[in-house]
Amino acid sequence: MPDSGAVLSPASVVEIAPRRSWIEIDWGELWHYRELLYFLIWRDLKVRYKQTVVGAGWAILQPFLTMIVFTLFFGKLAKIPSNGLPYPIFYYAGLLPWTYFAGAVTGATNVMVQNQHVVTKVYFPRLILPLASVVSGLVDFAISFVVLLGMMVYYHVEPTVGFFLVPLLLLLALGTALGAGLWLSALNAIYRDVRYVIPFLMQLWMFASPVAYPSSLVPARWRWLYEINPMAGVIDAFRWGITGHGQVRGVDLLISGAAVLILVIGGVVYFQRMEDTFADVV
Repeated sequence: MPDSGAVLSPASVVEIAPRRSWIEIDWGELWHYRELLYFLIWRDLKVRYKQTVVGAGWAILQPFLTMIVFTLFFGKLAKIPSNGLPYPIFYYAGLLPWTYFAGAVTGATNVMVQNQHVVTKVYFPRLILPLASVVSGLVDFAISFVVLLGMMVYYHVEPTVGFFLVPLLLLLALGTALGAGLWLSALNAIYRDVRYVIPFLMQLWMFASPVAYPSSLVPARWRWLYEINPMAGVIDAFRWGITGHGQVRGVDLLISGAAVLILVIGGVVYFQRMEDTFADVV
């Protein structure tokens, strides 16, 4: 028999109401769900390499094999300048941030549809889903980065003081991927054909970034338009910070930072505007 004198605490009630402003991020709520973010990142990593022969080695093979192709065709055959760097270092240093960005955007685009069974049943900050997809790609980046360091030792390329800018540049790449991923994941939840556009969009975006060529080849009159692409500044600065070759202007990084900020704010606004309809349309 239960104690008749026991006092039962009232159940807590959480009220979910529409947002009253254009952008409203509840940082306390995100922090409260930090364990969910951790487990989503861990799940993404396990699913990505589950039942694969090479496993995490795919994080190395993808940029490495692309580097070989670029070296043969753009370097040896087309003789595209490499800022005085060996072609493998030049291309791998550009492919490293780009591969992370492209993978993060692609993963974030599909994350709402892939988790529709969770979105329609349980409440949690939906922002966690694309955020987890973007953050999980950093593990692949770290693995590939070790290979780049080994290549630099092999080719006797010494890092410079700009090496300490790498965390900041990686943060800019993460912000760009998150901003684009928020836009595309919300659109993909409503229009499923968005996922078919992503491969073409990523290919087009890559050629609009200095991955296969130095940005010095871009005509001066188009430079302002070229620098609006935040990944152009990130890749240029990353290559310069790692190797000390090339030129990076402070104004370029400021433009890239401003573009990333606008992209993220716009992505958060649009994602939150569409968030109330996710459970109905996914």
